[in-house]
Amino acid sequence: RRSIQSNPIQSNPAIQRRSPNVLFSHHRHLLSTFATMISNTLLRTASRRIFSTGTSHTKRAASSSTRVAAFKQSEQESRQFYLPLTMALCSWGLMQQTLSSEEETIDKSTAQCLFNSDKKAKEVEDKFAAYWPRNIMILFGPPGAGKGTHGPKIEDLLGIPQLSTGDMLRAAVAAKSEVGLKAAAVMKAGGLVSDEIVIGIIRDRIREPDCKFGFILDGFPRTLVQAQTLDKMLCEEGACVTKVIELEVPDSVLEERICGRWIHKKSGRSYHVKFAPPKSMKKDAEGNPIPESMKDDETGEPLMQRADDTASALQKRLKGYHGETVPILSHYSPKGVVGKVNANQGMDGVWGEVLESLKRGGN
Repeated sequence: RRSIQSNPIQSNPAIQRRSPNVLFSHHRHLLSTFATMISNTLLRTASRRIFSTGTSHTKRAASSSTRVAAFKQSEQESRQFYLPLTMALCSWGLMQQTLSSEEETIDKSTAQCLFNSDKKAKEVEDKFAAYWPRNIMILFGPPGAGKGTHGPKIEDLLGIPQLSTGDMLRAAVAAKSEVGLKAAAVMKAGGLVSDEIVIGIIRDRIREPDCKFGFILDGFPRTLVQAQTLDKMLCEEGACVTKVIELEVPDSVLEERICGRWIHKKSGRSYHVKFAPPKSMKKDAEGNPIPESMKDDETGEPLMQRADDTASALQKRLKGYHGETVPILSHYSPKGVVGKVNANQGMDGVWGEVLESLKRGGN
């Protein structure tokens, strides 16, 4: 009686706002509890009546000359309690089966709903890829500016891949594609891969499914001619460069960043004697790191410095970078897609400016 009069669904507004599955679960709990109470009550009542009936009939049979009559009367009275008990238990079992069937139906409906949602999402993605412009970015920055740090973060934010010309070139050679075989032949002969071959490799790569919403180019174009060739290829694909971001760092700061950099060749993990030293690093009397002590934190294998991570090599690289990059930025600036980021600050500050540049109208 208490379970019927005090309905938690009617008295609790929070439950009323829940989904039909949750409300169904509450109803099932109430019905199951009510059915269990009825069956337990009938069992206890039947047990008491059967025990009392058996006791009374035993006494009567002792004083009676005919035990057969007493047995028939006991059997008749027991049926009066077994019959409703059996009906109640059967009804409870049917109700449980019905509730389970209804719950299974709801589960199937939920699964169908989720399937339809995934299908609808796929249709929206295909429509977006077909009719909206692709987000095509070029990430510029001198060596040590932070392209390797912030490029992957842009990937995660926008859901588009960062494409390195070196990685694409190696993948094309390994796949033995038409342009890959051309590149392999040139490299085997000791020559430089032409812009035409590089553009062909990029064309093949951006036609893969993960590039349907866009991509980020890292390390290309390096010259104005390459930029113009890239624009022509993208135009043939019905696309264009939508954002160019340059990470700006003074040359004096870059020398400290680059010349203190050590790497683990197998994994590509990067360390820095000042900003991110390995745990094993030891210094000599002049404060310079001892090369033999520079080991990878995870494997304990020796670290190395790139041949061009020296002061003299850096000056040549920076001279080439500034000479090649300025004309490319001037090429894209009239299109209103160039954004400049001060990368000579903490990573959070750099990332904040990157986010502002990625917004429409950001610069």
